[in-house]
Amino acid sequence: MQSIEIYTSPLCGFCHAAKRLLKEKGVAFTEVDVLRNPDRKAEMIERANGGRTVPQIFVGATHVGGCDELYALERAGKLDSLLAA
Repeated sequence: MQSIEIYTSPLCGFCHAAKRLLKEKGVAFTEVDVLRNPDRKAEMIERANGGRTVPQIFVGATHVGGCDELYALERAGKLDSLLAA
């Protein structure tokens, strides 16, 4: 199983939705709260190729994107194989 990292904010409904889906999948993830750790926001923007909004989700070396992209992978039946790779 690949490591999963998600950059979030506690005020973000999309962050909560993305985390809920990952929890439903039974996968562990590391959460980086960019409000509590503002120095990590620059890291997130660089890793996400300029993406400034949360969530930003990474599965291993793959930048998934945000909540919409995560759910799109799920609807397309591709999320499980990405998580298991």
